[in-house]
Order: sequence, then structure tokens, then C-alpha cells
Amino acid sequence: MTHSTIAAISTPPHAKGGVAIIRISGPDALAVARQVFIPRGKAELCKERARYAIFGDITYEGRIIDDGLATYFPAPHSYTGEDVVEISCHGGVLVTRMVLRAILAAGADMAEAGEFTRRAFVNGRLSLGEAESIGQLLDAKTEDQVLLHSSRSRQRLKEAISDISDALTSLLASVFARIDYPDEDLGELTHEEIKAVLSGSLSKCEALLRTYKTGSAISLGIPTVICGLANAGKSTLFNLLSGEELAIVTDIAGTTRDVLRGEVTLGGVLLKLCDTAGLRAGDGVDTVEKIGIERALDALDGAELVLALFDKDALGCSENEALAERISGMGNVRLALITKCDADSTQSVPEYISSHFDEVFFISAKERPDEAKRLISDKISSLFTDGSVVLGEDAIISDERQRASLTRACESIRLAISSIDAGAPEEIIASDIERATQELLMLDGRAVSEAVVGEIFKRFCVGK
Repeated sequence: MTHSTIAAISTPPHAKGGVAIIRISGPDALAVARQVFIPRGKAELCKERARYAIFGDITYEGRIIDDGLATYFPAPHSYTGEDVVEISCHGGVLVTRMVLRAILAAGADMAEAGEFTRRAFVNGRLSLGEAESIGQLLDAKTEDQVLLHSSRSRQRLKEAISDISDALTSLLASVFARIDYPDEDLGELTHEEIKAVLSGSLSKCEALLRTYKTGSAISLGIPTVICGLANAGKSTLFNLLSGEELAIVTDIAGTTRDVLRGEVTLGGVLLKLCDTAGLRAGDGVDTVEKIGIERALDALDGAELVLALFDKDALGCSENEALAERISGMGNVRLALITKCDADSTQSVPEYISSHFDEVFFISAKERPDEAKRLISDKISSLFTDGSVVLGEDAIISDERQRASLTRACESIRLAISSIDAGAPEEIIASDIERATQELLMLDGRAVSEAVVGEIFKRFCVGK
């Protein structure tokens, strides 16, 4: 339990708005608030008026600087689990800072990034998974990310993890009882009954683990590179997918000299999109363009999805064949896009394309943009999301830490089942079950290290 009292601006601190909120949390929250907030009328800031918004004046250095509302939330029924007072003032940037300075002068300490939510976790108001989702919700850039990290989704994930860990904890207690009190009649579970519980838990863990594909694609995004020879239509496609004219499009080879980056949601997936310089060689390549080509190759090295463009009129070009060979081992998924095609294009695809790419599309980003975008969107959705997962309703993991813990839990459960089948001593079976249980406790923060907790909360903004 942290004993200091902290304060911070909880609304955007550098933007003007109708209302701003300054949050105070800790054992002296009420005492601090009373020094700066003077109620008008008979109402008081006190436990008897908990969760009521009280109107009054806000003072600093003996002067009234604003009027506003104060609301007291007594522990443990507050966001942090501590005494909390929220003071709402007019949302000017300067007046909000002055109110915060008054609160700090009254004895509160400035909150660190994520400290309010960290206290909520420490005080048992949130699991670590819920806290992580709140941080990701604050950073959400798409509607799907909002659904993924909504309060309902957070609750679903918490329930799913608790369901598995509670079953394993109960099973572990029974196994340990058999080990510690072999002569007692404790209603022992048979090995088959133990296996049945383990198998059920494994199935639930594996089902939850499968949601990572969808969760990570929506939350973390897919590094995606658009590549091809000069004038293959890369910048036109980049602009189409971005929905903005971000890249300069001309008929001059080498127009794009650097890697252009943008984020776009396509098929429900967040794409971290890169438009790269045309990959070509020869005497016409100057120093600047050469640097751009090197950067394009660097971007390809880190890509999960490669959209390789080939001009339909240059499919016999040796440079295109060399390009296909060059990127054959790059990216988890490689799509070939034959560009500048008519609606009824039926030409055959060279073997060097069909052998190195997962799928081939004939598109015209310039003449048939809606069709081109739909084809790519549908393919990306099928590749990176699971249509059976319902955002906002199902338990979904989206973080690498969660995926790693679940993977290790599955491995330990499988070992426990194998130990039973091999006739291993119950101490070994119990050890495997205990490791699985510990991984699940780490998943929701009940057995996680301080270093991991600190890494998670330092990503938060001040005031949350």
C-alpha cells in the first residue's frame, strides 16, 4: 500500500476544453482538497457527502482563481482503491495548471505516469491484464481497438483466466493433499479425473491462445511494406490505402526517394504501412535514390506482410524476376499485386511470381480503386483475423507478455498429462501443475515481478 497522496491533471493537459479534471488520490486526499476547495452553501466535502458533486470556489495563495465541482470517493470504492477527490474546473490550459499547483502546494505529490492505475492494481481494483487494456484503450487509434480494450472485453478476459487458474489451483490442492496425507481418506481424485481437469484446462488455454492472432493484428498492427520496381504503382496504392495523398505520384522513375510511413485500418487490421523507393539498379540511380533503395530493403527485413507490385506490361522483365527472388524469404505473408490491369485481365502469371507468393491479385489502384482496396482488405482480414472471434464480447489476448505466459502454461499442462501417462510420481505431476498455475497468475498480475509491472505502467500518460 502506497501512503503518499498524489495529484495530476486527468484530462488532456495541453489542450483547451470546456472542463478539466484534477484527480487527487491517497490517505490525505480529502484534507488536501479542503485546503483549495471552498464549498458554496451548506454542503461539505466529507464522508457523509461521498460521491456527490459539490459546487464551490477554488483558491490558490489565498485568492479565488476559479469555481467548479469537487467529488469525493472514499476508499475502497474508488478507481485507485484509496480516498480520491476529483476537482472539475474550467478547461483553460493556464487555469488548470494553477489549480494543480494549488493542490501540490497543499501537500500532494505530483503523480508519475500511470500511477493512478498502478495503485488500482496494487490495491486489487484491477488485474494486470485489465490495467494493460486501459493503457491500450487510451492509445486506441481505431474503433476495433476501442472494442478490443473495452471494459466488457477486459472483464471477459479476466473471467476466462480466473476460470482456468481456479480449476488448476483446486486440482493442485487435491494433489498436494494426497502427497502430504497419504493415509487420510480425502476423496482422492483418480489419475483419469486429474487428466480430465488438465485436458479441459488445456483446451481453454489453447482457445485463448488462438485469439492472439486477431488481438495482436488489431492492437499491435502488422508491419507492411509496399515494394516493387520504379513506376509499378506503389505510391498510388499507398495513397489509396492511406486515404490521403501522402506520396507524390509521377511518371518519373525514382520519384519516391525515402520510406514513407503511415498507419491504416484495413480489413479490421492495423497496418503499419511503408511505401518504399523503387528497387532498381543501373547508371540512372543517383546517390540519394540509392540510399532510398537501401532503406527499402531494410524495411523489407522487418515486414510481416509484403505487398509486391508488378507492372502487367513488365512481367517478362529480368529485374522483376530478381525482385521476386530477393524477397522470397522476407515477410510472413507475401502478396503479389499485378498492377494497371483492366477489369477482365486474365493473363497468366510467370512461374517466378506464383512460386514465391502466397496469392496473386490483378488490380488497378488508379482506374478501379474501390475494387483494389476491397480485394486487399478482404485478403488481409482472412489472413490476420479469426472471424469466429467477436470483438467486445469474447476474451481476447493482444499482448506478447500474455501470449508468452499462456504458451508456457500450455506446455506445463501437457507435461503434467504426459507425466500421468508415464506413471510418474505425484510430486512431478504436482510440480507441472504448479508451474502452469504460476504462469496464469503471472498473466493477470497475481505473481508478476516488479520489473514487469514497472515496464507496463511507464507507458501510461500522467493522470491515469
